[in-house]
Amino acid sequence: MTCYDRRDLGLLLLRLGTGGVLAAHGTQKLFGWFGGGGIEGTGQFMEAIGYAPGRTSATMAGLAEAGGGTLLALGLATPAAGAAAAGAMAGASAVHAPNGFFNQEGGFEYAASLGLTAAGLAVTGPGRLSLDHLLGHTADRSWMVPAAFGAMAAATAVMLGARNRRLRKAREGEQEALFD
Repeated sequence: MTCYDRRDLGLLLLRLGTGGVLAAHGTQKLFGWFGGGGIEGTGQFMEAIGYAPGRTSATMAGLAEAGGGTLLALGLATPAAGAAAAGAMAGASAVHAPNGFFNQEGGFEYAASLGLTAAGLAVTGPGRLSLDHLLGHTADRSWMVPAAFGAMAAATAVMLGARNRRLRKAREGEQEALFD
């Protein structure tokens, strides 16, 4: 095996592992598989943590994770897949950030690791052991990386900004209630 072949195998392992984990989490949200809440339960949770409307937020997060994860695992449309997964993990990291870094304390370590790995795969590319390579990289052009990350950054900024406004408004309402 040459060094280049080792790189392709390494990218395949990263794609399969990260993509598989993301896809499993997404199917929990979308279908209730693997002990997940499905759209209804996840939607209620999303509302409780400031993502509204809950069902729409659950659907979008589930699609980004399940779709992005599946596409990453396959090595298909890798820039868009990695950007979608990274955006979903940015939203998850925001939820966990108040708990600090480490996962055992409810921190953002796990979500950040998945997001950074997905982003790294989007930038690096899927390698030769991928559908993108098999299809001649028609959905994996170099210009697609900044386009996908630009679109996802804008969508994530809007989503997190709206969540932060809702949470701030809720805190202000709680403070006003204390003084009534």
